[in-house]
Amino acid sequence: MYFDNHATTRPDPHVVEAMMPYLTEHYGNASSTDHVHGHDAAEAVEEARRRVAALVNARPNEIVFTSGATESDNMAIIGAMEKYRDKGDHMVTCVTEHMAVLDTARHLEKKGRRVTYLPVDEFGVVEPSAVRDAIGDCTVLVSIMAANNEIGTIPDIEAIGEITRKAGVLFHTDAAQAAGHIPIDVQAMNIDLMSLSAHKMHGPKGAGGLYVRGASPRVMIEPMLYGGGQERGLRSGTLNVPAIVGFGKAAEIAQGRMKEDAEKFAAWSEVVRERFEAVGGKMVGHPNLRLMHNVCVRFPGIDGKAIINTVSGSLSISAGSACTSQVVMPSYVLLATGLSEEKAHSAIRIGIGRFNTDEDVELLVSKVTSAVRHLHNMLEV
Repeated sequence: MYFDNHATTRPDPHVVEAMMPYLTEHYGNASSTDHVHGHDAAEAVEEARRRVAALVNARPNEIVFTSGATESDNMAIIGAMEKYRDKGDHMVTCVTEHMAVLDTARHLEKKGRRVTYLPVDEFGVVEPSAVRDAIGDCTVLVSIMAANNEIGTIPDIEAIGEITRKAGVLFHTDAAQAAGHIPIDVQAMNIDLMSLSAHKMHGPKGAGGLYVRGASPRVMIEPMLYGGGQERGLRSGTLNVPAIVGFGKAAEIAQGRMKEDAEKFAAWSEVVRERFEAVGGKMVGHPNLRLMHNVCVRFPGIDGKAIINTVSGSLSISAGSACTSQVVMPSYVLLATGLSEEKAHSAIRIGIGRFNTDEDVELLVSKVTSAVRHLHNMLEV
């Protein structure tokens, strides 16, 4: 049973169905609009752009298609810091951001830019007041993620957007884990740049997007790729039409199912938490302001990897971010919440998905709780 839906999600069958024609008979290059093959591909891309824009209350021409959220994060951060270098050299971010943001910020530091890394509280929340205090005369950009990929915590993005707008500073958010799962409104939240990922919302891998605000204010970024001038010159390269079509379909489905899925996930997550707490589990992350499909839990005295290995024959769960799962060091996100290395190593992450069932959830809690009891007994021997 698959419960690692923060790492990736199973493509929705309707997404696969929408993509197939563009892998077979509609194989034209979307930039070659002198003939019907290219025109059909271009029309499909624009329809996908409309669907992705509708998901976050953007205008279609504000969506730039990319290969995924990592590329979008790089484009937003490096592109904005370079474009507005005459204004300043400072950006503000948070210690629990995805590595695509943190490593990009460190890259900028090597280039002489200044970065402030804000701390979080025990629940993984960055305080909006801390963002306000960190902004200075030379601040160009604030980058705070819309929902954490390990512990599911959701910060007050709307409050942060209000602060950055009043300060005249650009606001970027990595919404890879949030978009399609919780309501995101770039207008109401004063978001200027936003990274999106198709495969986190039951779309295909290799497709993502960057929202770039087109008015009030109009945001500009320096391109990172040069060539054919695709995507308004911001991201040159032949468009991955099948994946983009799949992204658009996934966004459309997510918009229609968001409330229904959230209610189902909330009920399942409550069952999982109660059963895990009954065998000593301690929840990590904010108890209320969190993604409904996320359960991050630690079992004191037991290594999380031992639990994962014990249940690996029947369950796919993880110890944290897929981007750092090969690293033996404890999660930097968990350490940032104040957990010791030992406590951080005792955590596992459950990512519930659209295609899980009541039976799957029962199997999950049964297998994990049995593994915890077994490992406790081994430690007592």
